[in-house]
Amino acid sequence: MKRALPRCLALSVLLLVGSAVAWGGDTSMLRPPKGAKVAIIVFEDLECPMCARAAPLLHDAAKTYKIPLVQYDFPLRQHPWSFEAAVNARYFDTKSAKLGDDYRLYIFQNQSYITKQNLRGYTERFAEQNKVAVPFVVDPSGDLAAKVNADAQLGQRIPLEHTPTIYVVSSTARGTPIVEIDDKNLSQLYQIIDQAMKDAGGNPQEHKVAGNQKTTRAQ
Repeated sequence: MKRALPRCLALSVLLLVGSAVAWGGDTSMLRPPKGAKVAIIVFEDLECPMCARAAPLLHDAAKTYKIPLVQYDFPLRQHPWSFEAAVNARYFDTKSAKLGDDYRLYIFQNQSYITKQNLRGYTERFAEQNKVAVPFVVDPSGDLAAKVNADAQLGQRIPLEHTPTIYVVSSTARGTPIVEIDDKNLSQLYQIIDQAMKDAGGNPQEHKVAGNQKTTRAQ
């Protein structure tokens, strides 16, 4: 019997940016990027086992439907290397969005072997494989860390209860514009996207052709 991977709970822990703030449920800022009718939004922690399990499924769905996958960083304090990994991912984002995504997927794939002590080694290995240099100090100005913190603050505002927190969002004025995907309905991701696209006036079947998904990140 397989044991389900646990979600990484965020209710009883502090984020690296500070204490959680009780804003009340507010998902009003979660919308598809400009020009898109439907998008997948995920708040993820690179050290979260369930995030590692969900990530390839989300990327595949975005590619299948040719819709944006909007990724937000939500590193948790109980994970000793997740914040540093998120900053590293932001560094690779500056080279290309694809390289940043590839790094995140690489970290998820190797997650069970990574520690705070060897994260740098894994990062350098990834960089070497992709012919990119990694500076001794990845974020000397603190700008990349600020972007990670901005994502985490947005998650606090919602507020999030766990990672990953996944939404299918649409620009529809009818139906349900925001649907949260959890452990119970992750297997229904495609059906939920189908419904969101129908509500937004699109034809899901037109999008079920392999193509390049568009991944976006808050700047």
